[in-house]
Amino acid sequence: MRYPDIHHHGAVTGVTGSCHQLLMDEQHSLLVDCGLFQGAETSAEGRASANNLDIDFDISTLKALLLTHVHMDHVGRLPYLLAAGYKGPIICSQPSAQLLPLVLEDAFQFTFGRDRQQLQNYLKLIQQRVMPLPFRTWHSLIDTPDLQARIRLQRAGHILGSAYIECDVRYPKRGEQKRVVFSGDLGATHTPLLPAPKSPWKADILVLESTYGDRLHEDRRTRKQRLKAIVEQALADNGTVLIPAFSIGRTQELLYELEDIIHHATLLPSPSGRGAGGEGSQPRTDIPLAGEGPGERETNARSSSTEEDGIGPATTHWPTLPIILDSPLATRFTRAYRDLQHFWDAEAQKRIKVGRKPLGFEQLLTVESHDAHLRMVRHLTSTARPAIVIAGNGMCSGGRIVNYLKAMLGDKRHNVLFVGYQANGTPGQLIQKYGPRGGYVDLDDERLDINAGIHTVGGYSAHADQKGLVNFVTRMRHWPSEIRLVHGEHAAKAALRKQLTTHYQQRNTAAAIRAPISTSEEALPKDVRSKK
Repeated sequence: MRYPDIHHHGAVTGVTGSCHQLLMDEQHSLLVDCGLFQGAETSAEGRASANNLDIDFDISTLKALLLTHVHMDHVGRLPYLLAAGYKGPIICSQPSAQLLPLVLEDAFQFTFGRDRQQLQNYLKLIQQRVMPLPFRTWHSLIDTPDLQARIRLQRAGHILGSAYIECDVRYPKRGEQKRVVFSGDLGATHTPLLPAPKSPWKADILVLESTYGDRLHEDRRTRKQRLKAIVEQALADNGTVLIPAFSIGRTQELLYELEDIIHHATLLPSPSGRGAGGEGSQPRTDIPLAGEGPGERETNARSSSTEEDGIGPATTHWPTLPIILDSPLATRFTRAYRDLQHFWDAEAQKRIKVGRKPLGFEQLLTVESHDAHLRMVRHLTSTARPAIVIAGNGMCSGGRIVNYLKAMLGDKRHNVLFVGYQANGTPGQLIQKYGPRGGYVDLDDERLDINAGIHTVGGYSAHADQKGLVNFVTRMRHWPSEIRLVHGEHAAKAALRKQLTTHYQQRNTAAAIRAPISTSEEALPKDVRSKK
């Protein structure tokens, strides 16, 4: 075997289960991510799947686990890696080190059932193994006469703490050196709170995600204006705007942009000629909440009079519009994002310096308990009062958003606003597809007619599109001679490969650009492989 080499244990035939092993010599290897498979996707060898999570590859040479970010399709098999006998460090960025326990605690609370002590022991073990590293700093992992290996984390712009990983592998006796880069999930430009990813200086081998390798995103620079226009149109119906959203990343982006809309609305003259939030306006008294101070206060959502429930009179006026975050997990991540604000981008830092609270503004209400959630659903269903509710999960296949949908889909006063990808067959995709036609959807074995308004705002993808992925390569000073496309469907990989090949041809530069195959397939004849 010629070193370095890479074995791909996931995200080869689809977009989940990211797991890539960098073999540096016979005794040393690194693992980049160890994620869950979702749906019908399986590992490269075809053994591990969504229903069989056991580690199905040799870890005897594994010296470190490197995490690009904390989404479950990148970290969800971590407990199974530990169970397989891995005892080395878990290396990630500093923000990821703080977010990882939140992700794993939520994901595995059902695994441990009511045994909270067992869950806490597991989380303590994880935290003991975690080694947070700063961005843009080289860290030596191996230093022997035959092998020297160091790594560096660079911002990937996908979610807070996300990184792409540069691995510098040197063989002193052979006089050889290779730079291997793992992209992880790359973010799109104009993502709130996060700086856009910058390309590395060089790569010899690049493992590149291709999730949206076959498409271009809608203009992200104007999405806030589209969001504002659709919300105002929907609120004119004196109902609730439901936004299904994922707990980490998407929710915080939405809150950030809603705060900006509200901030600018307070600077506009009111119908009476006075600024909405300036001299002569009345202080906010219509959201009397208890517990945690402005911007993070839990409402009891009583279903009696409007004044009692704590969210004020019916209004479409942005400066008095309640933004209800009804997701305990999303609330925890939002708090963590605020604690990590020193990792936010320059624009967000400017807002903080002038006293704004992008993720903790006055109108943000959080609903923690299940009883408070049910009361909020009843109240918003029975009253003609505009509100925005952000709840999980993002594809409407579970979580608190389901109770809102069951209560509101049949009422034309209400609206559902999709800002994220809806996978085929999920309730969200069915609502998005059939709702505008006056169709129906089945939720909890109940058939519901869709009379509510259905809207979609594009441009909120957390992944780079085709242009962003191509730019990541072409903006390097030294382009890679080998690119392995992972984390994408076949069509996405094929389209991205075609675009990259064109750029290399225009530059008159050679490169091997391919989608990696499994180790078990390498022994098959080409005609057999091509039929897969």
